[in-house]
Amino acid sequence: MLLTCARPVLNASAPHTGRVSHDAGPAADWASYWRSPDEPLEAMHAHFRGHVYHRHSHDCYSFGVTESGAQGFTCRRAGHVSVAGMVMAFNPDDPHDGHAATGQGFTYRMIHVGPEFLTDLLTDVTGCPAGAPLFAAPVLDDAAAARALYRLHGALTGGAGPLERSERLASVAALLVRRGASRPPALATPPGSRDMRQVARKIRAFLHDEYASQVTGADLAAVAGRSRYAAYRAFHDSYGLAPSAYQRQLRLRAARQLLARGAAPAEAAAWAGFADQAHLTRWFRRCYGITPGAYRGAASG
Repeated sequence: MLLTCARPVLNASAPHTGRVSHDAGPAADWASYWRSPDEPLEAMHAHFRGHVYHRHSHDCYSFGVTESGAQGFTCRRAGHVSVAGMVMAFNPDDPHDGHAATGQGFTYRMIHVGPEFLTDLLTDVTGCPAGAPLFAAPVLDDAAAARALYRLHGALTGGAGPLERSERLASVAALLVRRGASRPPALATPPGSRDMRQVARKIRAFLHDEYASQVTGADLAAVAGRSRYAAYRAFHDSYGLAPSAYQRQLRLRAARQLLARGAAPAEAAAWAGFADQAHLTRWFRRCYGITPGAYRGAASG
């Protein structure tokens, strides 16, 4: 099922069915969401003028194309703007935000792909094992890649079958890797940074185990064997988010998985560690642009 929000989808490349109305915020804002029922593959089509994305990240690769207007965002400690015809490429766990860079807002299409799923597809295309691609720049000015992403999005949300989806996705993924993926050279390791990365990894593992619990600064300090400030700094420097923000991302991801399996928003909120359904809804909207209920109903065969 494809969900549309507030108004019909504009400039769609294929007819859409199963539309369900949903209020995405200000009258000028709308969003449509599609989710594969059997693959780590999702797609979004949206126009935002008033909505502002809170800083967040995804546990997948995210590829987008801006259709109109301009979207501004920060990623990897720098500001970026994607205007019509540009491609956005986010690595897994890339913290970023987003907002309209002009008063007219922006329209864009986004595709989320699970890391292992993408790697498997690239292996099929190249015939040899492929490491996970790393995209050095979050914005690519590449007309061919933009057209390919646009057509892929239309196929996904327009009812293409599983085989066609995988074939198209593999082709587009290979194109994106050729055009924009790179592996930056290893940087010199500043004194003490290796130890701090080990501290950050300990904290990260702890948060993955205890994301639904009420974790305190003292807990992180104990896990890290450092002061609260040192633990915070090590984690933030390594992962680009405060530990609390990272924990919230894990809760959101857990809630998404529960919603995808049909759990009610209130149930997902409780299991994932949110204070209540309203708390989940607020952060889900801030980070994903739609409500938990809209995401729950977005599955399509």
